[in-house]
Amino acid sequence: MTETQLPPLIPREILFGNPERSRPELSPDGKFLAYIAPDENNVLQVWLRTMGEAGDRKLTNDKKRGIRAFFWTYEPDCLIYAQDSDGDENWHLYLVNIQTNIVRDLTPFQGVLARVVQIEHTFPDRILVGMNLNNPQVFDVYEIDINSGAVELHTQNPGNIVSWTADSQYQIRAASASAPDGGFDLLYRDTPECPWETLRHWGPDEQGGAAFFSRDGNTLYMVGNHDANAGRLIGWDVSTREETVMAADPQYDVGGLLVHPTTYKIEAVSFYKDKEEWHILDEGIREDIDTIKTIRPGEFGIKRTLDDKLWLVSFVADDGPVYYYIYDRTSKAVTFLFTNQPQLEGLPLAPMEAIAYEARDGLTLHGYLTQPVGVETPVPAVMLVHGGPWARDLWGYDPEAQWLANRGYAVLQVNFRGSTGYGKGFLRAGNREWGAKMHDDLIDGVNWLVENHVAPKDKIAIMGGSYGGYATLVGLTFTPEVFACGVDIVGPSNLMTLMESIPPYWEPLRANFYHRVGNLETEPEFLKSRSPLFFVDRIVKPLLIGQGANDPRVKQAESEQIVGAMKTAKKPVEYVLYSDEGHGFARPENRLHFYAIAEDFLAKYLGGRCEPVGDIPGHSGTVRSLA
Repeated sequence: MTETQLPPLIPREILFGNPERSRPELSPDGKFLAYIAPDENNVLQVWLRTMGEAGDRKLTNDKKRGIRAFFWTYEPDCLIYAQDSDGDENWHLYLVNIQTNIVRDLTPFQGVLARVVQIEHTFPDRILVGMNLNNPQVFDVYEIDINSGAVELHTQNPGNIVSWTADSQYQIRAASASAPDGGFDLLYRDTPECPWETLRHWGPDEQGGAAFFSRDGNTLYMVGNHDANAGRLIGWDVSTREETVMAADPQYDVGGLLVHPTTYKIEAVSFYKDKEEWHILDEGIREDIDTIKTIRPGEFGIKRTLDDKLWLVSFVADDGPVYYYIYDRTSKAVTFLFTNQPQLEGLPLAPMEAIAYEARDGLTLHGYLTQPVGVETPVPAVMLVHGGPWARDLWGYDPEAQWLANRGYAVLQVNFRGSTGYGKGFLRAGNREWGAKMHDDLIDGVNWLVENHVAPKDKIAIMGGSYGGYATLVGLTFTPEVFACGVDIVGPSNLMTLMESIPPYWEPLRANFYHRVGNLETEPEFLKSRSPLFFVDRIVKPLLIGQGANDPRVKQAESEQIVGAMKTAKKPVEYVLYSDEGHGFARPENRLHFYAIAEDFLAKYLGGRCEPVGDIPGHSGTVRSLA
């Protein structure tokens, strides 16, 4: 590989800095557009535009962490954003009045996590919120008056309910409850005065749950893979108690739903295969969807005003920013709004190619390959492992993949067994396979890279966050000669201490965790055998670890204990701890700092290009290089 063949170095600031404007949302009446953008201190805030007028203005004044999620209420001039404290994931809901800019914490309870259960246009001044206020392990439902701030208990949790479903009258009539076997029960009642009944049980190797009620409350829509391999969209008639399958695919689970904003009619459903595929259920929107597909290439997303006359349409591509448009359903006119990162426009970004290969036991694995622009393979490569592990990689712009490809590396992202979206058989294949067959799938991916002349065998790194961090540690301990180096971000090193320290509100999910991973109470030795911490002596390749001090999922101790063990064993390790982060790096200063260190680390052991680390003001990282 010669550097002159590669395109110019794309600065990390463009790839990992804040977006210019992102996540726009039209107000329900279509009069306003709110979006997230940085302020003069480069902290993400909510901004407001009055449609048809010039002069956007800042609504919020978050001091440090930045706002990443908000939604409009149906009360005029009010929106709500979520914020935690330095990554602790105890999310509070803050109400913002767009006329006065007054911000009020609707859930001012320390150490409590708030989750929106329901927001309904016929009750514009109220929202239903789940909070673990009385018991850290379970979420009761509260009704919050967004004008007065009054918080009233609406529905009490008997102790095993993990999600709630209200009808259009704000009556909680369905719920998902954890079952002792590690599965889940779908609970139903005709009215809140009626006792709960178990409508359906999904076993520990099945998945399912309620989606929402029809407008008239006579149909409960659900997604479940009972009597099938993949999750199907099902309508359950509350009167006849009969199920009707509305959409299904033999291999892929139901993904997104396109629902009318006031009638609650399901108009389209998607299945995420290599890319997202939409299937129209209501012919009344086909012309609109056909029009949208002509706007530009990419995967589209749709958000709608209450009268359904205006759609805010987003387009995701693999080699550029997200493009946002307003689509007028009446005139069919399309108005361009903005992209989330204009600096990406026109850059020589790499396409993401869908690939598939057979694992050693014959299971077909899908994934994505991103190769450097302008050079011939083989080139050094990075196995970039997704978190979860009950999640999956998707097609589209990925800043990590583009960063690595621009530096000269091929990037392979594999949806290994246990990844979601491919049906329950594929998910079940990952049971009790942490550090075993799930890891074999990654090693088979390494072999695929070599056999297809994408990368040389001795120049492949492994990198990932959360489960991907665990996979990195497994790679360097269980298969110590395979990878040239590893980058672990917030990855657990000891499955026993991971399970001992889960957040309290994960407790109802413990039985499922035991079924999928291993039982802490009855088989600690099995979990120990799958924990990289106890195999530190095998490590022979360089390791970089990044950790957030406030991570509620993978505690700081998960990184500290393997760093300590490596120090005792006189194994070199680089460790970076961020005092104001949690499960990942939300602040751009910290992202830029860690990826600068990671880039230098990879260049040292893989030989790719490297932008100088430089001075990064405002980060909270403490670097320890131990030998």
